[in-house]
Formats: sequence, structure tokens, C-alpha cells
Amino acid sequence: MGLFHKEYGVIPACDVAKLKELQELVKQTHKLDFIVGYKIGMQLVITYGITRVLRVIRSYTTLPVIYDHQKFGTDIPDICGGPILGTLKNAGVAGIIAFPQSGIETLRALVEGCKKTGLTCIIGGEMTHKGYLVAEGGYISDDGPRRMYIDAAKLGVEYFVIPGTRLQSMKSYSTELQNSVPDPKFLFPGIGKGQGGDIVAAFSAISPFKGFAIVGRGIYAERDKTEAAKRLWEGVTSSLKFR
Repeated sequence: MGLFHKEYGVIPACDVAKLKELQELVKQTHKLDFIVGYKIGMQLVITYGITRVLRVIRSYTTLPVIYDHQKFGTDIPDICGGPILGTLKNAGVAGIIAFPQSGIETLRALVEGCKKTGLTCIIGGEMTHKGYLVAEGGYISDDGPRRMYIDAAKLGVEYFVIPGTRLQSMKSYSTELQNSVPDPKFLFPGIGKGQGGDIVAAFSAISPFKGFAIVGRGIYAERDKTEAAKRLWEGVTSSLKFR
């Protein structure tokens, strides 16, 4: 079995500031069958420590927890592929998101380090916001994200973060990666409130591949997080037929 227990689903992004908010988010959503895991970020971890954050989540569920350091993969190989990976694994993290903007050697060290520690390596390349690529006035070459994905695939990575706000990019990356990975799986942020990505269109863009929507404010910012999550997923299942 892979990282998640289903082929399609939703991953709440736990981008909240306090442990009480995290507790409420997990409490209200962990029993929903389409919730496949949780993504935690640096705000909670730096404030409270990863062990304490994981303890809150584990008091409700054993679903996999993904750590997104926003953005991991931008340091030297010895750092990104070093002891920090073991620390994350020992704390109870199942997978780590990384954007290997520091180059191929950092990517190699990261992938190898994850294999050794038993972490699932999840590689991102293109982000959801404007001004990232050179063509938009940014600093990352237009072909850079594609190279990150393809190089990661050649190293054995099967999970990829692609931008849920950029449907054409989603289609392009998912189609090309199938040539390098027998069964690529895609996580896509930027859905709903804040960045405005459409969850139905995003799942359609990566069809027929396995996919997981990363949803932040569309769930955690709602008072009734259970109903908010259900509405999102009902919109998907009423519009699409998964294989």
C-alpha cells in the first residue's frame, strides 16, 4: 500500500496558529472517509515543536502526517538529506514535501535520505502563485519545475506536488510523468478560499491518475469543518467518476 489508504481524497492543510485550532480541525475531520492525511507546516512546528504537534494529531487518528517546511529542499545536500530526516521520521511524520530549488545534488541526497529513513519523498516544482517563473517576472526558469519533476521521477519518486491553480500545468506534468513513473500520484494545493483553485477542475486535470487535494482555509477557517469538508468532497463525487 502507498502513503494513503485511498486513491483519491483530501488532505487538510493545518496552517493554523494554535494547538487548540489544530485539535479542533483534526477532531472534526478525521473520521471522514475521504480524509487521507494531514499536512503540517512550520508555523505550528516552530512554535510548539514537532513532537507536541504530532501528539495532538495522534490523540485522534493514525492517518499519515506530511511535513511541509515551506520550502524544504533549498539548502545544501548534507542538510536536506541529513539527520533532520531521521528526526522527522522518529517524531511520527510519514512524508515530507520538498521543492529541490538548490539543485540536483540536493535532490539526490534528499531522495536517498528519505529511502534510508523510511519517509515518503514528495517533490514539488511549480508553485501556485504568480511571479514564480521567469516568464512572470520571477527567478525560477520556466523549464525548472519540469526538470525537478522528471529528475525526481528518475530517482524513484512517485508522489508530486503540482499547482492546483494551474490546470494546464497539472495536465502537462501528469501526462509527462507517466512516462517515467508507472503509477504517479499527485497532491495539489491552492484549492478553494485564498488562492481560488477549483477542486473539481483540478481532479479532472490529473485524471486518470491518483490525486489528493490539499485544502487549507476552505476547511480550517470554517466553523463547521466537517460540513465544509463534506461539501467540497460531494462536489467532486457528484461531478466525477473515479476509476
